[in-house]
Amino acid sequence: MKIAHLTTVDMSLRYLLLPQLEAARELGESIGISAAGAFVPELESRSIRHIALASSTRGMNLLADLRAIGQLWRVLRHERPDILHTHNPKPGVYGRIVGRLAGVPIVVNTVHGLYATPDSSLPKRMVVYTLEWIASRFSDAELIQSPEDFELLWERGIMPRSKLRLLGNGVDLERFRPDPGLSEPVRQELGLTDGQIAVGLVARLVEEKGVPELIEAAERLDDRYVVVIVGPRDHEKADAVSEELLARAEANGVRFLGMRQDVERIYQGLDIFVLPSHREGFPRAAMEAAASGLPVIATDIRGCRQVVDDGVNGILFPVRDVGALAAAIMRVGADAGMRSMMSQASTDRAHLLFDEREIVNRVMGTYAEVAKRKGLFPALVERWGGD
Repeated sequence: MKIAHLTTVDMSLRYLLLPQLEAARELGESIGISAAGAFVPELESRSIRHIALASSTRGMNLLADLRAIGQLWRVLRHERPDILHTHNPKPGVYGRIVGRLAGVPIVVNTVHGLYATPDSSLPKRMVVYTLEWIASRFSDAELIQSPEDFELLWERGIMPRSKLRLLGNGVDLERFRPDPGLSEPVRQELGLTDGQIAVGLVARLVEEKGVPELIEAAERLDDRYVVVIVGPRDHEKADAVSEELLARAEANGVRFLGMRQDVERIYQGLDIFVLPSHREGFPRAAMEAAASGLPVIATDIRGCRQVVDDGVNGILFPVRDVGALAAAIMRVGADAGMRSMMSQASTDRAHLLFDEREIVNRVMGTYAEVAKRKGLFPALVERWGGD
């Protein structure tokens, strides 16, 4: 069998979908289709073949998107995959349509987070929901990560209800777990002194992730608090955080670590994790932090509400409310007992809800369910069920 996953960029293949890509190898060839980047060599070292979609971009570029559609058509007609699994807003829409028209036997899509929420403007909601309505008519199954998105899609009939499956999201609980022995070495690497409270964010440096709000909140904290931000600059996005603001933050003591391959170590040196995002699907970094035993302070939005049980393993605060963010950090930072309680609650919640092995089982089980219904791929049905 050939199972292909389609994303915008190779970073998504590496960090969001690697366990699914590796599970697909059990059945034959596992393929990742996206714009090529720095993560292709690692994917190929794991026997995952990468096919470059040269015109795939994350920004808004109609001509590039049309070229990407044409390239995808040629790839699918040449490769003839048995299953095409699409992801991300743009390839999730055109990939489903092109996959069906190109004759791919099974087309599955994952909704990582609808690009519009009930709070979005009416025009944005109409565009997003209409595109999803159209594209979902070309798929065999729709895997929805967020329970809130699932409820919306079900109640409004935006997608055929028979295709909807609640997927959830998960992380590697062996990689992301509390490791007290690493705390002091990591804190030393970060230059933290005894008594300081390390507050961390792992995210791309874009406004949508709430980076400006965290920078402003940091200016309201006293010297006990050190804000650490891990993640790359993202100049391709229109809301990339300005160099001027980043320079101001550094001058104020915010520490930028850039893109790191060892975030599981960084979590061990933190006391609190924050995620001030404006929009999320089901935030992976927040799940990683929870699994690592950190209290999580996040915006009261879809996705974050699935990670944070307000007052139990963290605190939810209103979007863009800098004062509430700073107050929540100081509240948790000032109470060691609260941090300890929330730490244990985060770990418990992660083990109950965020095990990526369960996500892989649901994805492969969905393939098998569709294959059984269509009378296809007996080996897939035998290996992964279908009932």
